[in-house]
Amino acid sequence: MTEESAEGARGADEYAACVLCQEPTEYPKTVRGATLCPVCEWQEAQRTACSG
Repeated sequence: MTEESAEGARGADEYAACVLCQEPTEYPKTVRGATLCPVCEWQEAQRTACSG
């Protein structure tokens, strides 16, 4: 394992998984509530913005 991939694996463990797609989010695991990755967060914002 290279140093870069070891660092990436270690960093991925520190972030919470998205509740929709299980991708890493920008939030630490200690954040409470439903965490979303940037893609799912953007899609959710689009859905709620146009529901008029």
